[in-house]
Amino acid sequence: MNIFRILGDVSHLLAIIILLLKIVKSKSCAGISGKSQILFALVFTTRYLDLFTNFISVYNTVMKVIFLICAYVTVYMIYVKFRKTFDSENDSFRLEFLLVPVTGLSFLENHSFTPLEILWTFSIYLESVAILPQLFMISKTGEAETITTHYLFFLGLYRALYIANWVWRYHTENFYDQIAVVSGVVQTIFYCDFFYLYVTKVLKGKKLSLPMPV
Repeated sequence: MNIFRILGDVSHLLAIIILLLKIVKSKSCAGISGKSQILFALVFTTRYLDLFTNFISVYNTVMKVIFLICAYVTVYMIYVKFRKTFDSENDSFRLEFLLVPVTGLSFLENHSFTPLEILWTFSIYLESVAILPQLFMISKTGEAETITTHYLFFLGLYRALYIANWVWRYHTENFYDQIAVVSGVVQTIFYCDFFYLYVTKVLKGKKLSLPMPV
């Protein structure tokens, strides 16, 4: 395992912890897209089904379990424990616009036509667009809390580090997974505008805002 993979995992975990701490400390889910969190829970569920069939390492197993637990705890916090603070009106992105094409693509483009492989491919494709409901919500409300932008920054950083991980593995192991790489690049592109605004506004103490959707 290379340093880019480890830093990517740490960044991913840090993003989730930041989000959970925000919810617990403020006792509010304001500004957080429950739909994005449902999609991330679905991503981890379909990707980590191999927990029951394939052992890679203790590190790998522990990280998978942590991500699964955190994902479902976050969904619980939003839709059960602090549901009165959840802004369902602005969290209005239609998930079928993502789930239908992602499901179809996972059946058409995969490494092998087996249930576990199709579900793994589905998770890769879905992760690349799972953040869209959150970005849509921010653009609809016009701004985001600073702590939410920190969450998005580390989530985007995780994807950027994984691209570096794939480049490293290609040069050191001659490993290349087209599905994972292309999906990862697409996902990182969604964060590019956000990264720019994060550096030019949030780090200078200003509130982040995205263009209102047409």
